[in-house]
Amino acid sequence: TLRPENINGTLVISVSLSGTVLSTSVGEATHFLPLTTHRFFNELMSITIKTPQEIEKMRIAGRLTGEVLDYITPFVRAGVTTNELDQLCHDLIVNVQHGIPAPLDYAPGGHRPYPKSICTSINHQVCHGVPSDKALKNGDIVNLDITVIKDGYHGDSSRMFFVGEPSIQARRLCDVTWQALWRGIRAVKPGGYLGDIGHAIQSFVEPLGYSVVREYCGHGIGRKFHEEPQVLHYGRTNTGLRLEAGMTFTIEPMINAGKADIKKLGDGWTVVTKDHSLSAQYEHTILVTGTGFEVLTLSDGCPPPPEN
Repeated sequence: TLRPENINGTLVISVSLSGTVLSTSVGEATHFLPLTTHRFFNELMSITIKTPQEIEKMRIAGRLTGEVLDYITPFVRAGVTTNELDQLCHDLIVNVQHGIPAPLDYAPGGHRPYPKSICTSINHQVCHGVPSDKALKNGDIVNLDITVIKDGYHGDSSRMFFVGEPSIQARRLCDVTWQALWRGIRAVKPGGYLGDIGHAIQSFVEPLGYSVVREYCGHGIGRKFHEEPQVLHYGRTNTGLRLEAGMTFTIEPMINAGKADIKKLGDGWTVVTKDHSLSAQYEHTILVTGTGFEVLTLSDGCPPPPEN
């Protein structure tokens, strides 16, 4: 059995084999292990290396996910409710793409089933905002998080949208978050480490006065919505699990304009900043290739990658 723990900011994995418990610090120690040991450890954590056939299915799921975000873009405007956006996305996924919206009725351990097909997080909402009959208003920023299941495989992506004209502060936060996502993506390569991704994000945003949410992170993805490994958006280079070609996971930094502290609302899902500061998030599903990375959720309407 595996037991992950957060000890003083370091992810520690305890492995129980025939009654013997072995512990290794993912954040500090595994970069000293030989590649064969990394592969053994990855297997222990149930990290799946996708076959070429599985990768092709994930490309399809990723493309469909990006197309949903493209489709919904012109509907994000003042006066529309997030319930209406949810219904539009649901109808496209089910009736046109013949897929399944993964969030609908999703119920991980300890959670009530998620009641909608997408997540809509507005202004100070960090993630997992539940669509409602509240209308968007001019100046809002909103994250739409879409996950499509197609032929048993998941594509997961989210994007920030401006409702009318946002404040200068809001626009800058979203721009920094978009750049942070791509700094994390560009740190992905076979033989690299998960810590490289987190370091690339954290070392970029914090000197600019922003904070990184630590309680939520990226994740492995494939047949399951959430697989190993956890992909932290903070960390140190050359630490954590070693990346291998065929791994698929999300990178989805949640960046706050104020402090990193968050809280969950009474609906059991919506997460907000404690200080009511604005929060932004972008997300892509990533494949580790033999030479670097491939972004599986790119689409025609996706904002272009930053130059740096």
